[in-house]
Amino acid sequence: MRELKIQKLCLNICAGESGDRLTRAAKVKEYELYRENFSNSGNFGFGIQEHIDLGIKYDPSIGIYGMDFYVVLDRAGRRVANRRRARGRVGHSHRVEKEEAVKWFQQKYDGIILPPKAKEVRHGRRR
Repeated sequence: MRELKIQKLCLNICAGESGDRLTRAAKVKEYELYRENFSNSGNFGFGIQEHIDLGIKYDPSIGIYGMDFYVVLDRAGRRVANRRRARGRVGHSHRVEKEEAVKWFQQKYDGIILPPKAKEVRHGRRR
């Protein structure tokens, strides 16, 4: 019951062939994500620049478009907080946290977590 599962996979554009889109998208990113891609509530997201990297055939009438993937992780039993009748609360120990989501991604997809991106330093006056 403590295992994590994918509750929802949100795509901003969903076109092309069927299949495990998350696995194919993770291959495009070479299973490398930044720690900033993970939220504190255990969800993560990433984007790809070109849809043809997923193996979808190029159509000149459509052109090339990018996709954003957002994955919502959950544990079994979360439904008690969302259902209409006999609603309950999910305890703190049953919620998914950032570190658990990172560990799940590393184990499930043999993913690599990259160091943080360098912050851009802007010089200018304050307003």
